[in-house]
Amino acid sequence: MKSIPWKAVVPVMVGILLLFLPVPSGLNPKAWYYFALFAAVVVGLILEPLPAAAIGLIGVTLATSLMLVAPPGKDGTTPADSIKWALTGFSDGTVWLIFIAFMFAMGYEKTGLGRRIALGLVKKLGRSTLGLGYAVALADLALAPFTPSNTARSGGTIFPVIKNIPPLYGSTPEENPRKIGSYLMWTALATTCITSSLFLTGLAPNLLALSLVQKTAKVTISWTEWFSGIAPAGLLLFLITPYLVYKIYPPEQKTGESVREWAERELEKKGKITRNELVMAGLAILALALWIFGGGILNATTVALIVLCLMIITGIVTWNDVIGNRQAWNVLVWFATLVTLADGLNKVGFLKWISNLAAGAMTGLPSVASMILLVAFFFFMHYLFASITAHVTALLPVILATAMAVPGIPIKMMAMLLCFSLGIMGVITPYATGPSPIYYGSGYISRKAYWSLGLVFGLLFLAVLLGVGVPYLIARNI
Repeated sequence: MKSIPWKAVVPVMVGILLLFLPVPSGLNPKAWYYFALFAAVVVGLILEPLPAAAIGLIGVTLATSLMLVAPPGKDGTTPADSIKWALTGFSDGTVWLIFIAFMFAMGYEKTGLGRRIALGLVKKLGRSTLGLGYAVALADLALAPFTPSNTARSGGTIFPVIKNIPPLYGSTPEENPRKIGSYLMWTALATTCITSSLFLTGLAPNLLALSLVQKTAKVTISWTEWFSGIAPAGLLLFLITPYLVYKIYPPEQKTGESVREWAERELEKKGKITRNELVMAGLAILALALWIFGGGILNATTVALIVLCLMIITGIVTWNDVIGNRQAWNVLVWFATLVTLADGLNKVGFLKWISNLAAGAMTGLPSVASMILLVAFFFFMHYLFASITAHVTALLPVILATAMAVPGIPIKMMAMLLCFSLGIMGVITPYATGPSPIYYGSGYISRKAYWSLGLVFGLLFLAVLLGVGVPYLIARNI
């Protein structure tokens, strides 16, 4: 008989343990039972004994079957109320925006436009190693507004290009990794973390966070509000990071023409820019323009739907591509169930209870100091998570609800700072975000170097976000 994997046992044991603990004073028993289920789901998302989407679906199904979530103002619930709550995530516009954005990424891949952009930048800026670092960063920047998966963007598009560069200089994981390979790999990871924070659509958990912020705090943040809010800190980090890596983790090889010649040969193999690449570029620009300027006319998800339809009509992707994109459908189910589960914490009254406790502990602190401490706590708690999505689901509503209970904290600013931290926290560990295992697994960055650099750049990124972002948002009266 096959033994049950420990990764499947631990989440169940966490849930059972919490169920047998006394219900805390001031909390409804059903709220505590729901929290026990929610905690088990979060542990399951971290350990992943099953695919994350399946764990989310199981959690929602259990909560629905046990009718743990009552509508506002009701002590009990009915089967009809329960299933209505269970399906709320699937009607969330942000969840569908995430899904469609994966189709955009597929369009970049199918047309070859993403690879052409990366190769073109390497050709132009590859005269020096520092120039290569900026080429890698700019390639990621060009793709980030339209690619919500930094794994697809950096791991799937940037990494396959740059992994060919170090061997041209005799730099391999086994021999001379610090010659150039280590610098390029860390620069690629660090900059994709920055671009993941810089754009609302640069990281899928950003969109999930936005939905949770709206449900928890009734705060909305548009695409342009997001970008204008993060721009001073985010653009500063983007501009200085390749140079800082060059100084803190310097390459041994400073110059060379080999990589430019290689990029030129690869571009020659691709030939002239194709009709599909031009169409994809035009549709990407259209989506970006409507997200920036059309917010008063069209919802962001509506814009994405329009562009997806145009991609199908013009043949950039086919309907079979859409229904066959398993990753996109998997993310749809995953995020829809997580939105529902996180909303359940609010509906059963757990968030109000825990936030009042935390707010009481912060009594007497200035509001800005309280806000900074909460953001820093949220950021460094990511050391305990192997998924930004799980981190968002577990902690964002709790931290936000705590801030709402502290007098004087500007809630919209607090929500923005929490959301802005999501991308940059991916730099701290080898498991912090999707591309991390890819770059760590390349062999160019040692385990010791990775953890040291993660701490240094994590502190730097957070310091700039708070040191530049907080005064800027206060000046704008956010």
